[in-house]
Amino acid sequence: MKTQVAIIGAGPSGLLLGQLLHHQGIDNVIVERRSGEYVLSRIRAGVLEQGMVDLLREAGVDQRMDREGLPHDGFELAFDNRRVRVPLDKLTGGSKVMVYGQTEVTRDLMEAREAAGATTLYEAENVQPFDLDSDSPYLTFEHNGENVRLDCDYIAGCDGYHGVSRQAIPQDRITEFEKVYPFGWLGMLSDTPPVSDELIYARHERGFSLCSMRSATRSRYYLQVPLDEKVEDWSDERFWEELKRRLPDEVAEKLVTGPSIEKSIAPLRSFVVEPMQYGKLFLVGDAAHIVPPTGAKGLNLAASDVNTLYRLMVKVYQEGRTDLIERYSQTCLKRIWKAERFSWWMTSMLHNFSDEEDFNSRMQLAELDYVTSSEAGLTTIAENYVGLPYELLE
Repeated sequence: MKTQVAIIGAGPSGLLLGQLLHHQGIDNVIVERRSGEYVLSRIRAGVLEQGMVDLLREAGVDQRMDREGLPHDGFELAFDNRRVRVPLDKLTGGSKVMVYGQTEVTRDLMEAREAAGATTLYEAENVQPFDLDSDSPYLTFEHNGENVRLDCDYIAGCDGYHGVSRQAIPQDRITEFEKVYPFGWLGMLSDTPPVSDELIYARHERGFSLCSMRSATRSRYYLQVPLDEKVEDWSDERFWEELKRRLPDEVAEKLVTGPSIEKSIAPLRSFVVEPMQYGKLFLVGDAAHIVPPTGAKGLNLAASDVNTLYRLMVKVYQEGRTDLIERYSQTCLKRIWKAERFSWWMTSMLHNFSDEEDFNSRMQLAELDYVTSSEAGLTTIAENYVGLPYELLE
């Protein structure tokens, strides 16, 4: 097989990149080691920045998002049994976010790719990239019991933190930066109406909690838990009772409980690899960086990588601008480190790092009190939350 751009990974970043390239007449093949059903079963983020919303519209997959997605022009910070609203639109000149689940984004992209007749090879085993630092890179893998070689011009590694793409880069050619947090998030999905029309990020002495949603009838809630916690130890009743303890009284009183659809625990880490490219291989999304979910940046950062690589490929194939290739990593990392800082800051300010009231806990409360009582502080939060504008490649 032969294509122009080989994409490893059929998550939202790989599918979005493939759809955008297809619209520009740039041939691409997506290779995914899992089944399509498995990819759709992963429960992930649901807050989309305006930049990602615009990119989905450019890819032609905005119809259901605009019909079912929930535009949000603010969210709340809760601490000391009180709530402070962050009015995103007022503080950023009209910018908002869209609440629309990653699973739904993935489904829309899958359907659009199938309708376009573009090639996605699911359940491809032993995917390996070769000759990355040459003019003739290629992939090998097994599909339907056959050995396949896919020749290409460029490879986009959209296969996540545990994927083969980053591992294919010689270790002496990249540097990894990582911070591992001493807790995780226990998430629960339920068919219950959200407790609030907007997201609530709550700091409490028992630990952080988040009230989120997927629709007007489906809620997503999170609790900070120790890393050694087991999902099976958390009954629905225990989850709801703990969530109520961590929310302001007036919020807890309105909480509608019900049976869970899904529960899972995700560890929190900050991770960045530099550079994000090696020869003809470009790392995209979680393959290159991880952020704590506190800043709602993971999927949005992946989309910004996709935007940069997509526009770079258009310049390469339509204008012959191969000189821009070396700017991919630098362009992406400038945005990534700012998002890493915001996610680290929100995580540090809202989570419990000790069982005792200590200096750090007092600093958290002082920080929250300051940023929420100052328009400048609220503006800083709002500008980071809605996302910075995408940088143009000229």
